[in-house]
Amino acid sequence: MTADRRAADLAFAVALAERAGRFVVARYGRVGAIDYKGSRDIVTEVDTASEALVLRAIRRRFPGDGFLGEEGGPRPAEPGGRRANGPGSTVVSSGSIADLAAGRAWIVDPLDGTINFANGIPFFCFSLALIEDGRPVVAVIRDPLRRETFAATAEGPATLDGSPVRVSAKDRLADAVVALAVGGRAAATRARRLRRAVRITRSMGSAALSLAYVANGRFDAFSQTSGMSLWDVAAAGLVAERAGALVTAMDGGPWFRVDAPATTVGLLAAPPAHHGRLLELLREP
Repeated sequence: MTADRRAADLAFAVALAERAGRFVVARYGRVGAIDYKGSRDIVTEVDTASEALVLRAIRRRFPGDGFLGEEGGPRPAEPGGRRANGPGSTVVSSGSIADLAAGRAWIVDPLDGTINFANGIPFFCFSLALIEDGRPVVAVIRDPLRRETFAATAEGPATLDGSPVRVSAKDRLADAVVALAVGGRAAATRARRLRRAVRITRSMGSAALSLAYVANGRFDAFSQTSGMSLWDVAAAGLVAERAGALVTAMDGGPWFRVDAPATTVGLLAAPPAHHGRLLELLREP
């Protein structure tokens, strides 16, 4: 992959994120129909319409790329489409998650923080990542209300509105402000254990935006120990990593696995100096 190709992919992703963000903001405060995806999870007309907008744009520009959206699931490439990474590249032929491991695919969460959005709470974002051969290589998180864009490529720095950002440099874990959501066995005990070691924890209602905030130190660390999906972490995880965070799964292994089933992903992103201690505090007994 040439630097020019990667820069073009990033520029496309940023422009698309800004466009989708404008679409979402125009509908903020006047949410239409709400459907229920589970006992606690909802989806609005804005989620589905925003994802459709993104899919159309990607199909026009990159008809041979795969696609995974939170609302529509995995989508095959256009019949006969040629992948953007060159002649002879494999075209997605079916709509399975496994197809995303080969060649290029885009992963989108059109509105991360839907409950916040539907209730008028101004903390939500648009998330878009390009993966190649099963790894995120381009990432964009757009906060449409604040008009802020976090972005990164696998080879370059993390940026906020084009300026490089770095993770927190706090020396003491006791000074850390941590975005936290703990599930699994002895969740209350583990959360209490970590809270005693840091200054304070927060739960904001948008995993992607909270994770992106690690990149510029608004949060010193982020952990949601379970319950996330690929579209929650693909973009924000790369942004945090390229800003200098150590990002891992809760077992200390790789944070991104393209075959991870929905709602099974957990991870910790933190400055390397504090990652080990935080992981120890959050491990299940």
